[in-house]
This record gives sequence, structure tokens and C-alpha cells, in this order.
Amino acid sequence: MLNDPTTPSLPVHKSAHQGRERWPVEAEVLLGLGGAAAGVFAFLLIAGMVMNGGFRGADEALLLWLRNPADLSDPLGPVWFEEVVRDLTALGSTSVLTLIVIAVSGFLYLSNRPHKAIAVLGWTAAGALLSTFAKLGFARPRPDLVPHGAEVFTHSFPSGHALSSAVIFLTLGAMIALVQDSRRIKLFVLAFAVLLTLLVGMSRVYLGVHWPSDVLAGWALGAAWATLGWLVFRALERGATGARQ
Repeated sequence: MLNDPTTPSLPVHKSAHQGRERWPVEAEVLLGLGGAAAGVFAFLLIAGMVMNGGFRGADEALLLWLRNPADLSDPLGPVWFEEVVRDLTALGSTSVLTLIVIAVSGFLYLSNRPHKAIAVLGWTAAGALLSTFAKLGFARPRPDLVPHGAEVFTHSFPSGHALSSAVIFLTLGAMIALVQDSRRIKLFVLAFAVLLTLLVGMSRVYLGVHWPSDVLAGWALGAAWATLGWLVFRALERGATGARQ
């Protein structure tokens, strides 16, 4: 009986295998949604504290700490360091990030991944709209405590540079990490994406164009949006794999 070739052992084995495959996907989705929810919660918490003046003392103290007490128009550090910071802040500008998104989307399209190319364009464009509407909704004035080290044209909260760089650098970093087999390369790419995001945000505070709480809020909301984007790209990848099979 045990050696009976008619015994339906294969379907049972297949079902168990499918069950093992489903769990990582479910865990992945739950982890992603949990991370995104944590980012949104952090953003709302910061926003509530900002509206109630909870960050005012810390915001002002940090901006003043980064300036020469004898001349508030002079950020700490040599002139060359100020130029380095301006270069870093440009990495989060609309023009630079737009060029990066166009380049990545074009590469994906030419690599026969049109759905991912459209997803990159759509997701990052939606992130830009998210930043714009958030700024209009809170309409927080820019810092007037110290002279600005860069030109600004919009409201202060949340930081558009911090939010947009988090959306784009973290999303693209996650995409690159997904197609790598080496754990060291994955960690390097993700760490570098996080580093770029942090440097852009900190540069905004150093130049006096944002309160620190603006940047924290931008990081939180941008990371949440990037996490949701990662889930979208993972779903597209699984769909493409299933279609090939």
C-alpha cells in the first residue's frame, strides 16, 4: 500500500510547498505595512507637536548651535565645508531627483520592464504631490532665526528635500537590493541610500532653510511612502516571475 503508485502524495507535497511559499510573502507584506504605518504615525506625532509648539525650543537651539554666535549669517565650519553642504543639498532638489527618476525609468523601459518603469514614474510623482499638499496643509513659515544659506520658495513643513530624497533614494536602493544575490551588496546599497537621505536632510538644517522638525517629518513620511513603494515593486516582481513560469 505504501508503494502504491496511485497514492496522491505529489499534490500533498505541492500543497505543503505552496504553504511555505505563501508565508514569506505574507510576512513581507505585514512587515512592509507595519513599517509604513510606523512612518505615518511618526509623521503625525511630529506634526502634532509642531502645531502645539512642542519642538520650538529644540528647533531654535539646534539652528543657533550651527551658527557662529558672533555672526548668525555664518554657519559653523570653513567656507569649503559650506560649499560641500550646498552640493549635498542639491542632491535632493527637484531637478536632480527628476533626472535620476527619468534615467532609472528609461533604463527599466529599455530593459523590457515597462511596468516597473511606469511604477517608478507614478510612485515618485505621487510622492512629490504628497509633499506639495502637506506643505500647503500645514503652511509653516520658514525659519527666520538665522539667514538662509539657500534660496527657498515654498512652505517649511515638512521638508520637501528630506521627503523626496527619502522616497527616491530609499525606493531605488530597495529596488537595486532586490535584484542582488550578495548580502554585502544589498547592505551596501541600502546603507548608501540611507546615508544620502540623511545627508540631504541635515544639509537643510545646516543652511538654515528648515527647522529640524521639518526634516524629521519629511524623513518619516518619505520612508513610509518608500516602504509602500517597495511592496508595489515586490508585487510586480512576483507577477513577472509567475508569468514567466
